[in-house]
Amino acid sequence: MSEDLKTMDCREFQAQLADLIGSGEDAHNHPHLKSCPLCRALLNDLETIAEAARQLLPAQQPKEDLWERIESAIQKEESPKNPK
Repeated sequence: MSEDLKTMDCREFQAQLADLIGSGEDAHNHPHLKSCPLCRALLNDLETIAEAARQLLPAQQPKEDLWERIESAIQKEESPKNPK
């Protein structure tokens, strides 16, 4: 990978784009995007797709007893079977 972010090529930028987005940083501030309209367009397209997905599948809060049910299911799997 290029040491200088300003000279990073598209392949290098795109390889780390998921990590950049996942970090919570504003990816639009990355130096590569200042000089690369192709990667700017890619980032905009990805943000449009992500927003559309959020609208299709709105975030839902799990039921309050979710962790209790998970723990109970795990305990049932771990407990020895009753001999017949």
